[in-house]
Amino acid sequence: MGQSADGTGLDWDGARPLSRRYGDGYFCADGLAESRHVFLAGNDLPARFRPGFRIAELGFGTGLNMLAALLAWRAAGIAGSLHYTGFEAHPLAAEDIARALAPFHELAPVAGRFLGAWARDRRRMHLEGITIDIVEGDARETLPAWTGRADAWFLDGFAPARNPELWELPLLAEVAGHSAPGATLASFTAAGHVRRALDAAGFAVERRPGFGRKRHMTTARLRGRGAPD
Repeated sequence: MGQSADGTGLDWDGARPLSRRYGDGYFCADGLAESRHVFLAGNDLPARFRPGFRIAELGFGTGLNMLAALLAWRAAGIAGSLHYTGFEAHPLAAEDIARALAPFHELAPVAGRFLGAWARDRRRMHLEGITIDIVEGDARETLPAWTGRADAWFLDGFAPARNPELWELPLLAEVAGHSAPGATLASFTAAGHVRRALDAAGFAVERRPGFGRKRHMTTARLRGRGAPD
């Protein structure tokens, strides 16, 4: 395994980045397929896309899930822009993101301009088909201060056993409070305490088949405020 070019605490399994801080990978070996299974299909996307659709993500990482959503948005031919907000405590360097995304050739048409803007330290971007806002810092502090609401959430922090702060009830209650009526969420984890916390936060929770070697994953829909149980 190699180390990060800029010393930010990464090891590498080929092109797959591994966080030394959390002892966990940013995605599995087939990360793009995983993103489509867990975060797109888990939120019933692209079927739910409509003009002005808003996605928020805890754990921006390499931007893989955002770019997968952008590809799906462009393929769906929806008018206007997708709105994406990512919360990230430890932003990666542009060269590390580029290395991590390089194996996913499908992303090349959408990744180039994003990487160029990221390398210039831009955290708000208006690219073809998408408006991107990256909120840096601890989500326990930054999410309560966010004034937006999401139609779909990607919960993609490191595994709950390694990054418990991102999966506790107070933060998941903030996720519910920053969700539009009928909002959905999806996560790779099916940990029982996470599902119970989501239920307590106001979501109707479902366990679905996971991706690859993971037997299960979690999806949920916000209860109340016009959303069916």
